[in-house]
This record gives sequence, C-alpha cells and structure tokens, in this order.
Amino acid sequence: MNKTEEELIRLFEANGSIHFDISPVYNTSIKDLNMDIIRDYFFKYNTFDLYEEDKKSIERILINADILKELDSRVVCSVGGLLIFGKRTENVMPQNGISFAHFNGKEITDDLIDKKVICGRLQDIAEQTLVVLKNNIKSPSVIKDLRREEKEEYPITVLREAIVNSLVHRNYSIEGSKIRIFMFDDRIEFHSPGKLPNTVTIEKMKIGVSYATNPFLVKYMENMRYTDQFGRGIPMIFKSMKDIGAMEPELKEIGEEFIITIYAAK
Repeated sequence: MNKTEEELIRLFEANGSIHFDISPVYNTSIKDLNMDIIRDYFFKYNTFDLYEEDKKSIERILINADILKELDSRVVCSVGGLLIFGKRTENVMPQNGISFAHFNGKEITDDLIDKKVICGRLQDIAEQTLVVLKNNIKSPSVIKDLRREEKEEYPITVLREAIVNSLVHRNYSIEGSKIRIFMFDDRIEFHSPGKLPNTVTIEKMKIGVSYATNPFLVKYMENMRYTDQFGRGIPMIFKSMKDIGAMEPELKEIGEEFIITIYAAK
C-alpha cells in the first residue's frame, strides 16, 4: 500500500464510510487461516460443524462471515479474518502485535527491566500480554490485623480491558507501528496507532459513548467474551481505578496515536 492509498483509507475510516478490518489482504488464501480454530468458533457460537460442509460451502460461509473476501476471480483473507483466525498473521501484517517495555523509573530514558514483542491472533495476544503485565507488576503488601495482604496496584479487569481496547480499536491500516505498552514505576501507558473517529471525543468516551473503528474485530472478540460493544470499558477503567484510590486515568491523542495512561494505586 502506498502513502496516498494509506491516507485515503484513514480519511474514509475517520468519517465511518469504510472499515479496514473487512478489507481484502492481497497474496493470501484460505491456507493462511487456522481452520481448526474457525471450526471451534462456529461450533461453539453458531452450533454447527463446519467440517460437515463441502469445500465450496465452507468457502461461501467464510465469505458471508467476512473472514474471506472475493477479490476479482480470487478468494483472499480479510484483515479481520487474519487477525482473529490467521496462522502467522505477523508475516503478512507486521503491524500486528504489541511491543512491551518496562522501565526502571518514571521516564522512557530510564534503564529497561524487560522488553517483549507479542504476536499472534488477537485473542492470544490479549492473554499473553496480560501474563507479561502481571509478571512485571510489583505486589506491595500491607499488614492488616497481624496478617500480610497483597495490595492491588492495577486491577486485572482494568489491564485486560485496556489491552483488548487497544487491540480492537487500533488503526490496522497504519503499517509501520505495533501497539506499544510502556510500564513505569507509577503508571502503564497503552499507545494505540490511529486517531479517534470524527464522531467521538475523549469526553464522550468517559461516559460510555462507544465507537467501532473495527466492527468485525469488536463482534468476534465480543462473541469470545473478550469485550462488549456497549462502551462500558472506559467508564469501568475510570471507576475501578477511583475505587482503589488511584489517580484518574488519562486519555489523549498525540499525532496518529491514542494513549490510555493508568496510574498505579499507592
């Protein structure tokens, strides 16, 4: 994709006229999809066995589900089909995945404690990233009634929501950037490529106004119980952090990036 095409796609995405997650991915085919995972998905959520269908019927079902797309005389994978059901998605879409860095201090110039790149299907990235964050979080303890209790700096539900939010709402037409997560002594920053749609503001997000840059991804991740489409994620993050006495999370746009900052409870 050249620069002009990328700019046009971003323009159309901003006004909601196209959704990049159902766009065709050139030089792909059904062989780039993990059919066992697709079969499990349809069996669990649509209650039928895909493997009982013939080859042509399977192809038509996947086209109707936007997992595959018809392109001229060929059938190729959609962006969303690869992100949810692909075998080695990062080989075709190197922008997919999360880069994680944990700094020993409060600045990006401080020494690195840990650094990882997490790739794969979105649901696997979400699970693996949550494990990485949990392994890097210090667990301070307090003495209460002669017993030691672990103090929660970041609720797991908040971390999970921030990870999934970044994965399903980022702009995948921006080819040069992965999602970046920076962990500091006092906060975690989630940097997601892409601006908010024209109809959405940060203030609207705080009160639960939802948006779907990638409705395919939202639908499939919701079906798999990773998220819901009712806009409750951001308000839940704000309420959960307030309930444990942390600073209010921060939402901001800087250039072509949307950033959620969550501050540790002290």
